[in-house]
Amino acid sequence: MHLNRSAQKKQKNMIRVIGLTGGIATGKSSVASYLEERGLTVIDADMLSRDAVRPGSSCLARIADAFGSEVLSTDGTLDRKRLGVIVFSDPEKRKLLEGIIHPEIRRLAKEHIAAVAAYGQSIVFYMAPLLIEAGATDLVNEIWVVTASSEVQLERVMSRDDISRELAERIIAAQMPLKDKERFGRILIDNSGSSDDLINRLSAILDKELVG
Repeated sequence: MHLNRSAQKKQKNMIRVIGLTGGIATGKSSVASYLEERGLTVIDADMLSRDAVRPGSSCLARIADAFGSEVLSTDGTLDRKRLGVIVFSDPEKRKLLEGIIHPEIRRLAKEHIAAVAAYGQSIVFYMAPLLIEAGATDLVNEIWVVTASSEVQLERVMSRDDISRELAERIIAAQMPLKDKERFGRILIDNSGSSDDLINRLSAILDKELVG
C-alpha cells in the first residue's frame, strides 16, 4: 500500500513530509543520523513523546490518573520502565495509554512540521516507530520503511537489550509485522548489512530522491 505522492500538494506550504518508520532494531536511528549528516531535518516522535509527558503536563496527569502514582518517579517524571511493565503484557492497558499519549504527540508533530515549513525548508522527515499503528499516516506525504531480515532483527534485539531469544521473539511478535509495514513504504531501506552498506544505500537513495 502506497500513499499518493500527489498528496504533497495538499499543504499550503508545499513542504514534503516523509514519514520514516520501521520495526524494532531495524536501525531507524542510524538512518535518521545519516539524514541529519546530510543536512536534512528529522523530527523524532520519541522525543515528542518525552515532551508530551513532561512534569506538569496534562498528559502526564492523565497517565498517573489511569495507571496510578506508582508510574511516577520521585522527581515527578514518568517512570517509563515501570509503565512499560504494566502495558507490555496487557493489550487493553496499552490501548488506554496510546489513547492518552498519541493525540498529544500528533499535536506536537504538527506544530514542529509547521515550524520547519515556516522556516522555509522544503523537506522534513518525521521519524515515528508507530506511525502506521497510531493512525498518523495523514501527517506525511509518503513513507520510507527501514527494514531488516528477521534473523538480523532478532539478533539485534537480543544484543541491544541483553535478553534471551525467547523474550526477544515475544517482543517482536507483539509489534506490527515488518512485512505489513513494508506495504506502506514508497521506499524500503534494507538495513540487514553493515553500517557501510547502509550509508551506501542511503546515499544512493538521497541522490536520486533529492535531485532538484
